[in-house]
Amino acid sequence: MYTSDTDQISKMAAKTAFVYLLVSLFCAVFGAVYEIFSHEVYSFYMIYTFAFPLAGGVLPFLILSLSRAGIYPNALAGNLYHSGIATLTVGSIVQGVLEIYGTTNVLSGYYWKAGIALLTVGIIAYLMQYIRNENDENRR
Repeated sequence: MYTSDTDQISKMAAKTAFVYLLVSLFCAVFGAVYEIFSHEVYSFYMIYTFAFPLAGGVLPFLILSLSRAGIYPNALAGNLYHSGIATLTVGSIVQGVLEIYGTTNVLSGYYWKAGIALLTVGIIAYLMQYIRNENDENRR
């Protein structure tokens, strides 16, 4: 792998981490504003909504941008992974809204299952991409 390739991967990963940081900040502000107007009824799902894009988006892509050995996820792995983070974030918001409203819904549990499934499949696709890339470099 050439130096320009690693620089490009580092820049793309840093840009993705920055976007996730902005999403985390938006979720934190959204949760704070929603809590202000919720008449002192609080939900941990709403308060900690920002944690999904922060832990699942900022940290992995920041580590990828700082490491020189990684490869940037291809479209399949990236889209699955990003969809998993988005599903977990939206599921947390929905669960928080339902708790603040004082009701429950059976369907909100599907957000967690779908989000974890998308994350898992995205990580598996990334690992397969990484292994395939290593095998191609060993053949050269």
